Amino acid sequence: MANKKQIEELKEILIDRLALIKNNIQESRDSIDSLKNSECNDEFDYAEVSSDSFKEGIIANQQVKELEEIESALLRIQKGTYGVCEMCDEQIALGRLRAKPFAKYCTPCREIYEGEQE
Repeated sequence: MANKKQIEELKEILIDRLALIKNNIQESRDSIDSLKNSECNDEFDYAEVSSDSFKEGIIANQQVKELEEIESALLRIQKGTYGVCEMCDEQIALGRLRAKPFAKYCTPCREIYEGEQE
């Protein structure tokens, strides 16, 4: 179980990661806009620009998902429910929170959740 000091440390990690992801998302959007405005001389240029835009879009979408998870974790800190599994209401191990500060499930429940998603 995480104590207040540990939760504050994890909160700082979440806030730093939040800022980094917001910056990365903006850079991805700028890159996609730049690729859209690039001049294509032939179908190979077009294919390369399309591929690069697609990759940037996938990366941005994944980071938007992580951003939402981080914002949710920060909200749980505010509410005082951070570190409590959303499935079983047991404490999430500190090691798991350090590895994934926005975790909302303990390890056993995460395995159940992921099994249901397949």
